[in-house]
Amino acid sequence: MTISHTLRGTSGDSAAQPADAPPVQRISAEDYAASERTLAKAFRRILPFIFICYVISYLDRTNVGFAALTMNKDLGLTAEQFGFGAGMFFIGYFLFEIPSNLIMQKVGARVWIARIMITWGLFSMATAFVVGPKSFAAARFLLGVAEAGFTPGIYLYFTHWFPGKWRAKVTAAFLVGIPVANMVGSPVSGALLELGGLHGLRSWQWLLLVEGVPAVILGIACLFVLADRPEKAKWLSDEEKSSLARRLALEQRDIGAKHGSNLRDAMTNWRVFVLAFINFCGIVGSLGVGLWMPQIIKQFGVEHSVVGWLTAIPYALGAVVMLWWARVANRSQNRIPYVAGALVVAALALCASTFIDTPALKLIALCFTVSGILAFQATYWAIPSGFLTGRAAAGGLALIVSVGNLGGFVGPSMIGALKQLSGGFAVPLLAVSGVLLLGALTIAWLGDPGANAGEARSARGA
Repeated sequence: MTISHTLRGTSGDSAAQPADAPPVQRISAEDYAASERTLAKAFRRILPFIFICYVISYLDRTNVGFAALTMNKDLGLTAEQFGFGAGMFFIGYFLFEIPSNLIMQKVGARVWIARIMITWGLFSMATAFVVGPKSFAAARFLLGVAEAGFTPGIYLYFTHWFPGKWRAKVTAAFLVGIPVANMVGSPVSGALLELGGLHGLRSWQWLLLVEGVPAVILGIACLFVLADRPEKAKWLSDEEKSSLARRLALEQRDIGAKHGSNLRDAMTNWRVFVLAFINFCGIVGSLGVGLWMPQIIKQFGVEHSVVGWLTAIPYALGAVVMLWWARVANRSQNRIPYVAGALVVAALALCASTFIDTPALKLIALCFTVSGILAFQATYWAIPSGFLTGRAAAGGLALIVSVGNLGGFVGPSMIGALKQLSGGFAVPLLAVSGVLLLGALTIAWLGDPGANAGEARSARGA
């Protein structure tokens, strides 16, 4: 008797199929086993490098939160001006996200990710020389333009290498870069601020210069480390390339038959826009809290170096929670309760933090907030990649990330404006918790677009 595995979009498991669904593609047991071994090899080869790149990416977009501890006074920035300027990064990111991802689909990940990293490293370093609110906002905008396409480009790159639940595992491992960036970067940033300036440059300038250099170095390394697709990987044998290529082709053919694979299919699918809004809500919380956390913790009355270590604590705990949460969600047939539940935890904890004055208890509440936001990110991204493929994936993932990243403008700007009006962090953090709760309710209402083949077929554009 011949044993085969059924490929149905997001996993290699068999499932009941509606009568009007497209034909199910099958792969032999031998090919499936061979592809599993190849995927494990690819995971070990690709993930460490991509992970380090993401750590540097996240550090470079959030390190102004630490720089602000001394930069705002030196430049005369108000809370509102800092929040607006910091958020301008995401306007540039939004405007150039989709074009960047479509270019990457055409020229390949190796060259394009290298270009992104080199240019964002240079603009991150250039931010050290801003002189006021206008130049600060301009520098952040240009940094967003330079980095546009990196995150959705990585998600797209994963679809070229990893099928189904492997992609969920890879995405969760990739997103651990967020807490690691804060765990590593927060103490380093705090220590750099304690230098007090050297060679005519202030401490916040050294912080931005030093932390921008690794992006340029890693960008050059991309040209030698990454391979666009399995077929181009010199470290895979011909047998490994063919078994993995067949499995990926069958899965992408099945997804394309159900949801479409061209750009128009993504841009006319209303579920893509709802997912973008949910991502927006999550990023309002993630970047809003992340960029302002050093200043929140500074109110505990501690030194800059201590602020760095205390800021790292929520992210250290969050790294453990997000990996555990992603593993539990990946075993479930329905990951939606895990995605929504994570946002509910984050919203309630952030709300509670506004009513707590004791520093230790407030820090615990922030730990729950950060853990909830990270658990959301670790489980959310398996949803859009489960029903988008081809140019639909390139455009759809870029749309979700770019619209979602407007939350990176709204979150910091909203907190800055409300803080200036109210004189404290309670009102702005309550507003952010409301946005997180709205995201939880929206994903609970939407459900999983890729869960039902019959329903999914109706989601295609006219």
